[in-house]
Amino acid sequence: MENSNDQQKNNANRLFYGSCFALITTAFSFSIRAGILPQLGEELSLSAEQLGFINSMWFFGFPLSMVVGGLIYHKVGGKAIMQFAFLAHAVGIIMTIYSGSYIGLLISTLLIGLGNGCTEAACNPMIADAYSGTRMSKMMNRFHMWFPGGIMIGSLLSDFMTGTGLTWQTQIWLIMIPTLIYAYLFFGQSWPKAKVEAAATLSGNLKAMVSPLFLFMVVCMSLTAISEFGPQQWVGLILAKSGAKPMWILALTTGLMAIARYFGGDVVKKFDQTGVLLGSAVLATLGIYLFSTQTGAMAYVAAVFFALGIAYFWPNMIGFVADKIPKSGALGMSIIGAVGMFSSSIFQPIIGGWIDKDKAEAAAQGLTGDELELVAGQDTLGTMVAFPGILIILFTILWFWVKASKKEKTQEAVA
Repeated sequence: MENSNDQQKNNANRLFYGSCFALITTAFSFSIRAGILPQLGEELSLSAEQLGFINSMWFFGFPLSMVVGGLIYHKVGGKAIMQFAFLAHAVGIIMTIYSGSYIGLLISTLLIGLGNGCTEAACNPMIADAYSGTRMSKMMNRFHMWFPGGIMIGSLLSDFMTGTGLTWQTQIWLIMIPTLIYAYLFFGQSWPKAKVEAAATLSGNLKAMVSPLFLFMVVCMSLTAISEFGPQQWVGLILAKSGAKPMWILALTTGLMAIARYFGGDVVKKFDQTGVLLGSAVLATLGIYLFSTQTGAMAYVAAVFFALGIAYFWPNMIGFVADKIPKSGALGMSIIGAVGMFSSSIFQPIIGGWIDKDKAEAAAQGLTGDELELVAGQDTLGTMVAFPGILIILFTILWFWVKASKKEKTQEAVA
């Protein structure tokens, strides 16, 4: 019996490490592809619009495979989903290097996006089923630390390789390293079964997902995702005009996020997911507000508050669904993640529209050059403060909601 328990523990740990390397693959595909865009555009004579469409395939494939993966997780199993992820990643990487055409890059980026979505669809429910209680929250946070951590490592590697004159093809080959490692770690391993029986049935999932609590979390997820990805996409460009270095802000933000998520289990154990989410919303609001009002060295102080604010959003939104709405199963976790990705893609052009509007207003006031860019950009960041600001109210409601639910369950147990 003891040997059986040790074997299960080793199996769970190996699956967890494989999941981490799969998420590093996702992060590398995000940061390294972003780093090689100028070289791609120059070598293949691609316009900015074409490069934008190539990038959009990454965001399109991700939520698509997350939803499909969530629907079929309990039918085909996480192992089969990750086998497809490996195939999509490997073919996508090789196609990117050798296609040499716009259409080829569209297809290869879509494949990599599909592989990334499969990683989330398979690994989140695996961690929820393999671990329980506060340990599940701890492992979920440590799994998700590798997205910002991988972005930081990938960005620095890409910047170094570009600076030393290495080709973009060499940089893309780097993504294959964590891909091969996760394939090796997953090989021959058995995946854990669903802890809650209803979580393994589609009818049980759907019934849990039409509950008021799940629908409330869907609204919260759309706002947490845009609070995280909205400012991150624009803050570097805006603050470059203030004297701050965008690369340093990116490294500081992602590095702090990775460290915070490493200790996420202890934080959740002390404050529960609801307390952590509420505190995160307060810090994110303060961080974005400081971004919208400060320049120069103070931008790095803003980055600290912002990083600590957004670090716990994604893993604990998924962890909350796994812990508090377990009957929603793998599908519930995939839907929550997909909502986050979709809201990010929907709001990006809206934020772009705000920047255009704020630029026009700044130009009307007689501002030009860097001053115009900075004032307009900070005005837009000031508008984005509303996203985490609304979350403070929503997560306060959630805190009282969960507290009342726990009290009711305790009373029922006593009765």
